[in-house]
Amino acid sequence: MATYPIPVFHFKVSFLDESGQDIGFSDVSGLTQELQAIEYRDGLMPGTTLPLKRPGLKKANNISLKRGIVEKNNDLFNWFNNNGTPNVKRHTLLISLLNDDGNPVMVWTVLNAWPVKCEGPGLKATGNEIAIESVELVHEGISVQTP
Repeated sequence: MATYPIPVFHFKVSFLDESGQDIGFSDVSGLTQELQAIEYRDGLMPGTTLPLKRPGLKKANNISLKRGIVEKNNDLFNWFNNNGTPNVKRHTLLISLLNDDGNPVMVWTVLNAWPVKCEGPGLKATGNEIAIESVELVHEGISVQTP
């Protein structure tokens, strides 16, 4: 079997909760994490010495999900509006990059995600593009597994 880089177009997004449903999205972005560096210098270090660097806080970007609007499906907007309740419902998401056989190659687990922004399509009388909705999620961490 040949080894080659996996294309980015074959993926799935799933809720890891009681429903466990797969959700069709056309675009996932923001799977970024970074570790801030803390620079330290004490008074005894000569002026030409570079500062010491230590690991600091870990940061993760918001995740953006986009999909085409389908009739009678308002679940992202309802999630954003909390279905009329004051408490936000948090979900753990699985974002899986799939190989040619549909098996996961990499799986990102996004912990306790909830929406902070929901955006409808740009409507234009002269356009013929597909109506796309997007949701931006905050979360409490991303872990990556290679099954």
